[in-house]
Amino acid sequence: MFATYFALLALVVSHASAWIPEVQKHILALDGTNLFSSNETTHGNLTSKRWLQASGKVRGVNLGSLFVFEPWLAETEWSNMGCGSYNSEFDCVSALGQSQANTVFQNHWNTWITQSDISQMQSYGLNTIRIPVGYWMMESLVYSDSEHFPQGGLAYLERVCGWASDAGFYIIIDLHGAPGAQVAQNADTGQYASSPGFYVDYQFDRATSFLSWLTTLIHSTNAFRNVGMISIVNEPVQNSGSIGTLLSSYYPNAYSAIRNAESAAGVSSNNYLHVETMNSLWGSGDPNQYMTNQYFMAYDDHRYIKWDSTVAVSQSAYLSDSCHNNRNSDNESPTIVGEFSLSVPDSVQWTSGWDPTDNKSFYSQWFAAQVLNYEKYTNGWVFWTWKSQLGDYRWSYQDAVAAGVIPNNPGNVNQNACSGI
Repeated sequence: MFATYFALLALVVSHASAWIPEVQKHILALDGTNLFSSNETTHGNLTSKRWLQASGKVRGVNLGSLFVFEPWLAETEWSNMGCGSYNSEFDCVSALGQSQANTVFQNHWNTWITQSDISQMQSYGLNTIRIPVGYWMMESLVYSDSEHFPQGGLAYLERVCGWASDAGFYIIIDLHGAPGAQVAQNADTGQYASSPGFYVDYQFDRATSFLSWLTTLIHSTNAFRNVGMISIVNEPVQNSGSIGTLLSSYYPNAYSAIRNAESAAGVSSNNYLHVETMNSLWGSGDPNQYMTNQYFMAYDDHRYIKWDSTVAVSQSAYLSDSCHNNRNSDNESPTIVGEFSLSVPDSVQWTSGWDPTDNKSFYSQWFAAQVLNYEKYTNGWVFWTWKSQLGDYRWSYQDAVAAGVIPNNPGNVNQNACSGI
């Protein structure tokens, strides 16, 4: 359980402050930096959104496959819902029909993440959850004649955020599924689209409408009181001309939509949400290129070495990269490593040198190396994901703790994991 909670003082000192760990109180992260300020603030009848655990920087887990289902992560659940032969939520809802789909998805939302999960996360010394959602949670945005998504998710989002707020968690809500799909043929957009259809003005407009709606809810609903950050689109297309006006149009307009909603709600500037984009290291361009206002912005870094062809596929190379790769080399602050895992390339993952059963000491050291590095260079980390049905702890924080690979408090990782590397 959390030993102590400290309320963060809202000091308007730079765009790097607000609802994330600050540096005003003598509470230390693993790298020795100060983390927290003091004193609680209120806004209206809502309690402070600044409660964070006393032990360190952002340390969290993603609630993967809760509101944006990724079938690979939980095939048994997907099959039991009657969706087993379909690629995405869109496809399954189309096949089952709206009424039946609503029933099975609401049962999924009711059982995939429960209050006992939140309590277990809390007991493991975590302080943050990141919740991927799709634009279809704002049901009025959905084109009912051509788009097919489950309905009723907002009530479950409010419930899980209420549990997390009660437990003292910092909450990041991430627009994981954008209108039209921001990448092709990937269920993590909610639809297995043949091409990315997000990068046109009318889809951008739908996304900004979603962000405005979500911002208003966050500032007016007690259950959302610990939501401190909105990610405005997850993992847009990399290194491609197809992103069009993502940087010049969508990013500034998304930022303005959030700020305008806050202004309309009478929210003071020191109580703003952080507006998060993918960082420059992601490969979709410089997110600040066209941003005339960067006040309370934040940056999301995703680090999956398994897909980085520049790192040799060896335990020593993985440890070396994780110990020394500065994930804030683009100098965008604050940066949070919003996704990472212990997974390795599919071609070797079950071979003797990488099998999770026989290589627990390596995976434990590799986890420690990653989080030590992320806490050294960035404002913290969020593991992908809390739970899975893969039978493979490399994608499941819950399973990795049970296996003894991740300690039951991340403050107890091996601080010498990078010694001599």
